[in-house]
Amino acid sequence: MTPLAPLPARDPRPALPQKLRADLTAAAFSVSTLTALWGDDAERALHRNQRVPAIRRLDEQTVTPASTLARLFVLGLDVPREQVERALPTLGVDGAAELGLVSAAGDSILPLKDLRPYSFVDADGAGSWWIVSDLGELSRPGPLDEDHVLGVGGASMTLAGLMLQERVDRVLDLGTGCGIQALHAARHAKHVVATDISDAALTTARLNADLNAVTNIEFRHGSLYEPVAGERFDRIVSNPPFVITPRRPGVPAYEYRDGGLVGDEIVRTVIVGCADHLVPGGTVQMLANWEYRAGETGRDRVARWLHDDAADALDSWVIEREVQSPEEYAETWIRDGGAREGTEKFDALYGAWLDDFAERGVRQVGFGYVFLRRRDASSGPVWNRHERLLSAPGQNEAGLGVHIAACVAAHDAQARLSDDDLAASTLVVAGDVTQEQHHWPGSDDPTAIIVRQGGGFGRSIPVDTALAALVGACDGDLSVGAITAALAQLLEVDERALRAQLLPRVREFVDDGILSFALPQKPDRQR
Repeated sequence: MTPLAPLPARDPRPALPQKLRADLTAAAFSVSTLTALWGDDAERALHRNQRVPAIRRLDEQTVTPASTLARLFVLGLDVPREQVERALPTLGVDGAAELGLVSAAGDSILPLKDLRPYSFVDADGAGSWWIVSDLGELSRPGPLDEDHVLGVGGASMTLAGLMLQERVDRVLDLGTGCGIQALHAARHAKHVVATDISDAALTTARLNADLNAVTNIEFRHGSLYEPVAGERFDRIVSNPPFVITPRRPGVPAYEYRDGGLVGDEIVRTVIVGCADHLVPGGTVQMLANWEYRAGETGRDRVARWLHDDAADALDSWVIEREVQSPEEYAETWIRDGGAREGTEKFDALYGAWLDDFAERGVRQVGFGYVFLRRRDASSGPVWNRHERLLSAPGQNEAGLGVHIAACVAAHDAQARLSDDDLAASTLVVAGDVTQEQHHWPGSDDPTAIIVRQGGGFGRSIPVDTALAALVGACDGDLSVGAITAALAQLLEVDERALRAQLLPRVREFVDDGILSFALPQKPDRQR
């Protein structure tokens, strides 16, 4: 493994983030505090970019340091200087201005940045940080600046939830933005390298690390893999600037979402380049868009990239979560940039997006999750699982990453087994799995049987009578083969034929986390 690079010098003003941290702590500036200040209804309105309900609730209350900070940094309101000085007694207004958080206009203090609490739960338990980013739509009208540094949004939280949480030495956060993925990775890695092409993003991400006293992140400037040439990592995480943006005059290219390449080329570049930067067994987790073109689905494109450019170097698990028409996609990202429907600017951008898609033959755009793993000499058959899961995931308190890690380990375990070995294994059904049966009125036999997963990806899988019975009998006692033999006798069918029918489905259910290997395995009564 490449030796660890030394950590760069920290912020030359280290005392300022420390002072800000002390003031935020003293004010109890937390998610729960803010929700208590303005209530659940106003909180939901804020998620819709509507701040009036929260302002009205704060106007009804006595001013406190937490409410002052909420007005200034969350709601984006000007606040009297005297109130800010009371809310930031250690840092002071001058210190906040030196950090670039505020500016003064007479006796009023104006916010220059968004600063808000962020809470989460992972395998190590509950945690919280304060995250600085640029002011968003809530507090500043009109289109965003092209070097806008985005805060923690839905995509950020999705990738953070997907992240594997086993301990590793080195993690690469490719395109760190405000640094949220690097902060999450730092909880499970000795050393994190966070890169970005945006100087503004790196400055913000470094401030967020200092503010939260996270010291094992190194920040580097550059595009894609250039800042880590020749280095390898145990894990790469990336929420790359994957938005498909027309390359036309007048169309803004926002650094936080636009990688500067045509179509979905940046996604292809990240995927095919990762093998050279992973240790054997190292993994990639990323969010991505991919294009649907004539005769080729988005998942087919990803499969072709892996086959043509990555050869057999990588295992892959690609999950498509959403598909949009060119019209839906254009509307989503034009609004994201701050343009408003009914304006000439919005209509011009809309036309540019549709022209670009039409000229390149793009019929739809998919969004999803990509998991990749560098293969080594001990790897089994190449694993390429590409699927579409459009329904909402199940309940995963510590994040989907825990489920994904368990599914990958389970796949590796079952892939090493021959059919005879799998038949000799004992399995147990996961505790979050339920079964539904639907009947025609008056009928004793079910017309449909569905196995449902409460956690993980919340899968709902139609099954037949034999598979439903096998799943129900997997309690760690009898082997799969013994259960199959009993079912064949009960259903009066050929045992070999039933086994050939059921074993592939058993493998799928192990991969899905619906069935798992019993530990320790109990002796088979039928042997």
